[in-house]
Amino acid sequence: MSNTVRSAPALYGSEASTDEQRSALTGGEIPVAVYGLGKMGLPLASVYADVTGNVTGMDVDPEVVEGVNAGENHITGEPGLSDLVGEVVDRGAFSATTDGAAAAEAARIHVVIVPTLVDEDSKPDLSVVETVMEQIASGLTPGDQVILESTVPPRTCRDVVAPLLAEESGLDREEFGVAFCPERTASGRAIEDIRGAYPKIVGGIDAESTRVAELIYGEINSQEIIPVSDATTAEAVKVFEGVYRDVNIALVNELTKHAEELEINVLEAIQAANTLPFCDLHIPGAGVGGHCIPYYPHFLIQMFDADSRLMELSREINDTMPTYTAELALSGLTKHGKETEGSDVLVLGLTYRAGVDELRATPAVGVIERLASAGANVTAVDPITDSYEPFEDAGAEVTSLDDARERSYDAVVLVTAQEAFEELEIPALATDDPLVVVDGRQALTELQNEHGIYYRGIGINA
Repeated sequence: MSNTVRSAPALYGSEASTDEQRSALTGGEIPVAVYGLGKMGLPLASVYADVTGNVTGMDVDPEVVEGVNAGENHITGEPGLSDLVGEVVDRGAFSATTDGAAAAEAARIHVVIVPTLVDEDSKPDLSVVETVMEQIASGLTPGDQVILESTVPPRTCRDVVAPLLAEESGLDREEFGVAFCPERTASGRAIEDIRGAYPKIVGGIDAESTRVAELIYGEINSQEIIPVSDATTAEAVKVFEGVYRDVNIALVNELTKHAEELEINVLEAIQAANTLPFCDLHIPGAGVGGHCIPYYPHFLIQMFDADSRLMELSREINDTMPTYTAELALSGLTKHGKETEGSDVLVLGLTYRAGVDELRATPAVGVIERLASAGANVTAVDPITDSYEPFEDAGAEVTSLDDARERSYDAVVLVTAQEAFEELEIPALATDDPLVVVDGRQALTELQNEHGIYYRGIGINA
């Protein structure tokens, strides 16, 4: 390890004026390392490079690093990212490495944005974060600032990160800063979000850590910077945002199951209810996926002893939606005298979200598993992804959209409303009348009154 004082100026504990610190940051005098160059990390590192002119990105994937050093962007579906990566690399503001210790040795600001998922028992797994922190500790110098953007259980910075850095580096805790500054970014709009679509939350384990984080993000983000009391509060903000969405979606998913008995379009009722400013019901659907919402409730449920019944029930409700979606198709087949055993069913959309090649917790797997368990011959298609194994393991034959058009089906189930499906002539896919259509995203409502279609939409009584 090396804890020698570097010539590059520090922000944490600096006696320079605020203007001098800002000038050093934006003038490239303060080297920055960003650890993790994935879907959120590469956009963040690129914006940091654009603002500071002195960023090293670290990633464990040699192909990612090689591509970045060639000015290439490996993330699809992010407007402006390819141009930004090429630009900052060309002007020498951004380079990449697989050597985390070397990146740490050179940097004064360390920004960590690596995955935090849950294990098979739904317990948060901090192993990747801890590994990166060990690398940072090997090069940590007095005056360095460590910023964690990865979503983590509250108290991680206080109870895990800061003690680990101090122990592994040999520094006193008061010699370096640690702050949590949660990413508030969605796929498909990362650069816009990072630069200032929303206020930036910052919270440090001490007042100086918070001050430095506020100064840094004041240059990165054009919106308001909101300093909160401490890092734990900032960590809770991010988790609370995800929990709110999960609970809200669970509520509307439960409401949607009343559509048939109420004989109403629940979606219409939700939209009308939301005209009151204090009502913000979300939209029901075939399931909740991605690397955020299905995991974040467990950062509280699994880590703390407080009663979490509402969060637990919400997870249970949302986890049942893929099966519920498949059951709509199976009941539609039965209602019209079609055997589920040997029926041909087309599943449209495999990624968890339209336009984003992300499969973590995608509801398509559960939909396929239930259809296959009922004996259906399941064909699946999604032009966004070429990762077929999870769906083939679940019981589907994954094929191209062109090939799917050449076949006929007893039922079609829309799980993810990819743009390419807008041109698909679904009525032409019918083996015979009626074609059962299950609309998991309210994207096929024009088929409700189409001749030869038996339409079931989640939240829509039809």
